[in-house]
Amino acid sequence: MHPFGVAIAAGDMDAAIATLSADVAFRSPIVFRPYQGREAVGTILRAVARVFEDFRYTRDIGDAADHALVFSARVGGREIEGCDFLHLAEDGSVAELVVMVRPLTAANALAEAMAAQLAPDGG
Repeated sequence: MHPFGVAIAAGDMDAAIATLSADVAFRSPIVFRPYQGREAVGTILRAVARVFEDFRYTRDIGDAADHALVFSARVGGREIEGCDFLHLAEDGSVAELVVMVRPLTAANALAEAMAAQLAPDGG
């Protein structure tokens, strides 16, 4: 598994953020526009670590430049399945992180929980 996935699975957000390219792009079904840069994506990763319960990767599909890390977790009592799609830069850092989640009810719960975390007075 790519070091990003190892760090996330261990709950080590500092190590996960260290694997990101300085200009990493983050996309998810929860936000309309992509987040750009290590600092912005780091904020998202720290927030989602507070939101997800019982997070675990269940499969790693990939090659040298691209990985699909399939995961399951709970959000507010709802089971969620998803995938972190990683595209790597030439140096092995994560240049792009795309997250997909299902089902819709769990995605909605995730959106609400993340909005609360990222609000100015949130976690």
